[in-house]
Amino acid sequence: MNYQKIPLQAGLYFVGVPIGTARDITLRALDVLASADVLAAEDTRSLRRLMEIHGVPLEGRHIVALHDHSGNAVQDKLLAAIREGKSVAYASEAGMPLIADPGFELSRAVGEAGLMLTCAPGPSAVLTALALGGLPTDAFFFAGFLPNATSARQTALQKLKDVQGTLVFYESPKRLGAMLKDAASALGPERAGAVCRELTKKFEEVKRGTLQELCDIYADKGPKGEIVVLIDRGRLQSVSETDVTSDLSAALLTHSMRDAVDMVAQAHNLPRRKVYQAALELGKGNAS
Repeated sequence: MNYQKIPLQAGLYFVGVPIGTARDITLRALDVLASADVLAAEDTRSLRRLMEIHGVPLEGRHIVALHDHSGNAVQDKLLAAIREGKSVAYASEAGMPLIADPGFELSRAVGEAGLMLTCAPGPSAVLTALALGGLPTDAFFFAGFLPNATSARQTALQKLKDVQGTLVFYESPKRLGAMLKDAASALGPERAGAVCRELTKKFEEVKRGTLQELCDIYADKGPKGEIVVLIDRGRLQSVSETDVTSDLSAALLTHSMRDAVDMVAQAHNLPRRKVYQAALELGKGNAS
């Protein structure tokens, strides 16, 4: 197969692996998996299978399991291996480590210890969905998985209402209908969205529409497979200078400048400094 055994410096190598199609792995990732002294994975079986597909032999190496329930002992073992001069490669079950996947605590520990840390990047469900979803990609906010409970999920969505970027979520097929219903309620039924399913796999599918339309599609039956949900950014209402001046004039009749500025800034969702400058200009005009 197309990989090379290469000398690796002692340190931690995060390895991006496919999110679906096995051939999406990079040649550099295969080189690292073939060459690392120690292999670690969120799911040892999936990494072993991936290496078998690409003809990368274990050659006596044992794959260490590192996931959310591993405890500190595994992390300490991997740090000790690096200190002994060994190279350690770590892969999530799919996609990039740390992106709604384990690896952060290990990354932080390696960095704090002053040890070498690098990455052989690979596929990401977040970026793949953004490329296919048909929503703006100039700015986006990855929110991972929303809470399970309805009230907590609605609260989390409300906090994201005014984010000026496309919202990106991972979601379970069983919860998709409920999540879309809550999103339509919290963010507005007419906001655009996309449900991206089984990315890079045989049954890849992207459905686009308003949140209400998507909610209707998935209300009764959840789809199968891995899912990424995209939701368009909130559209802030434009505020005219005349409106701000008019509201400031009215507020200043009964309030101090400080309170009037606070009220108008909050009412129009504007920076306080901008409203304060408008108040100063208004005061100058009245003085003349």
